[in-house]
Amino acid sequence: MASPGPDGRAGIDAALVRRLIAAQFPQWSDLPVVPVEVDGWDNRTYRLGDDMTVRLPTAAGYVPGVAKENEWLPRLAPALPVAVPPVLAMGEPGEGYPFPWSVRGWLPGETADRARIDDIPQFAASVAGFVRALHRCDTTGGPAAGEHSFWRGATPAHYDDQTRRCLTALAGHVDTARAAAVWEAAVTSRFDAVPVWFHGDIAPGNLLVADGKLAAVIDFGTSGVGDPACDLVIAWTMFAGDSREAFRAVVDLDDGTWARARGWALWKALLVMADSLGTDPERAAANERVVGEVLADHDRPG
Repeated sequence: MASPGPDGRAGIDAALVRRLIAAQFPQWSDLPVVPVEVDGWDNRTYRLGDDMTVRLPTAAGYVPGVAKENEWLPRLAPALPVAVPPVLAMGEPGEGYPFPWSVRGWLPGETADRARIDDIPQFAASVAGFVRALHRCDTTGGPAAGEHSFWRGATPAHYDDQTRRCLTALAGHVDTARAAAVWEAAVTSRFDAVPVWFHGDIAPGNLLVADGKLAAVIDFGTSGVGDPACDLVIAWTMFAGDSREAFRAVVDLDDGTWARARGWALWKALLVMADSLGTDPERAAANERVVGEVLADHDRPG
């Protein structure tokens, strides 16, 4: 088992998880409970024995995502080319913990990192293949983009005020005139195609790699049915050059979708950069690089 991560964030710790398991799933009460080495933000995740995980929302705003995953992951999984989290059980509030929670099957692999990937362009093509397969899934009854998806799958214009405040705050740190042009192109582009399933957070931390290749995709908390533009952000946050072109070719989406995708990437990078200036230079620099990649992509010929 991997080294345990820090315990106790958001008032959730291994002792609480053990109590919840003992009270609601006593058949698993003898299994060890260990915080995972790489934890998300919206939810806390613990290993339960060797073959399971426990996933607990850290705040009320993340509860809809867990319920949505429990309902839809089993329906989506058969149509997807790599594994997604298998849902084993749904827990109820208890032991002082106020939210529903879930037990999932453990998926082998490590979060995506260039050092763990054999061929970055091929990996990018595999990620794009997953995205395309998800976009082809049956949307009947699926949850339309909205608050539960933190507006992924809707227009990036939802974050217009926030983005423009960030542009003001970052004057002198990024080319705000070019960034404003990218943002304007994103918010004026309209999605007028048939809504599709989207993941909402295709990012290295949600992609698992085994034997140098894409093995699984996790964390569907921001998923829903709507505009797929938000699923293209990884083109700038992880890929570049040949790998970006491989991703672009396989995912095969129109220019308007890419314009909105640049808006999603720009919004998040500006937000994190503005928050990190003066407190976390490394994080600020990483997001400044993403901003630069987005602006260059917007300006590229064709």
